[in-house]
Amino acid sequence: MLASLLTIIGLAYLGFCLTLFFLQERFIYFPLPAIEATPAAINLPFSTVTLVTEDNISLSAWFVPAENPKGAILFCHGNGGNISHRLESLRIFHALGYSTLIFDYRGYGESEGTPDEEGTYLDARAAWRHLTENSGFAPHKIVLFGRSLGAAVAADIAAEVNPAGLIVESSFTSAPDLAAELFPLLPARWLCRYRYDTLRSLAKISCPLLVVHSPDDEIIPFAHGKKLYAAAHAPKQFLEIRGDHNSGFLISETLYRDVLGVFLQKTAENRLY
Repeated sequence: MLASLLTIIGLAYLGFCLTLFFLQERFIYFPLPAIEATPAAINLPFSTVTLVTEDNISLSAWFVPAENPKGAILFCHGNGGNISHRLESLRIFHALGYSTLIFDYRGYGESEGTPDEEGTYLDARAAWRHLTENSGFAPHKIVLFGRSLGAAVAADIAAEVNPAGLIVESSFTSAPDLAAELFPLLPARWLCRYRYDTLRSLAKISCPLLVVHSPDDEIIPFAHGKKLYAAAHAPKQFLEIRGDHNSGFLISETLYRDVLGVFLQKTAENRLY
């Protein structure tokens, strides 16, 4: 009877491992199709933009212009929802005097396709091309911003182009690192087909970097943010905020806005610190 029980447990364990390996997209991407609100809901001007990726996927995006902009933010959001759930961030960037291009990855919101790692990188590259080729922003006037999974995407782009700066908020060192912590009883590193190696990307960048993280983050441990900061080259800065994974930037809004404002101003003036 014991042998049968062990066999059942072993088969269940194997089955769960196989599920994680073959269906891990369901554990990574949580897109929502419905656009719940637009920037107009918070009195921000905006235009709808259609981006086309190198593999011919059409993406939905918004361009939120600032009056006499100091520069532009390319916003790579996290793994859940869609662009309509990031209005508060758009408000903050607009108040700081920056135009923002925010886009939905393939499979999110009104964008075509199905998300995967390489696809998200292609999506961000399409957004970068739009800002540099169609919106008239020089690379040294664009700051890449990524939150959570989006920080891995933004860091990957920053390692290839020459932006004014990079902001990495509430992010992980890599997908396998995070998976190993979330599933300590499984061989998660071996099962993880997605890399999202933020740590490796940051080691390659030379632009000014701001890492933002909260010790109260219940999804991505604070230690990940500290490791990312340690791996990066100067010039770099670390901002410790308070609050959980999704609302820390709002709970700490005054400090958050002030530090981002100084960081962005320095990148706009092309001053190292």
